[in-house]
Amino acid sequence: MKAVRFAEYLKSNDLAVLDRARWLLIKHDELINAGTIIFHSELLDILVAVDNRGAKIPDGLWQRAVHLILADSSYESETEAEICRRTGINKVIFDAEGPLISYCW
Repeated sequence: MKAVRFAEYLKSNDLAVLDRARWLLIKHDELINAGTIIFHSELLDILVAVDNRGAKIPDGLWQRAVHLILADSSYESETEAEICRRTGINKVIFDAEGPLISYCW
């Protein structure tokens, strides 16, 4: 399973880095710059995972393209299921340990 980190894309600034990728992995502090590639990955059937640990999940249209998000329960007032319903994110996992890639399917 090929996973591409958003930072890898930034280094090359070439969408070809996504070729044959299954997942695009993004850190919460990269979200502000990742909108274009998030929506482009959706066109290529690439799943998007966000490591949002250490911050509150920000609202935005980007959420509809995200399949997995890791978050901290201490920053959120809703349950995992409530966040899924409100945002459209397929899977929300609170208080996960370990690397983001280990939660990707």
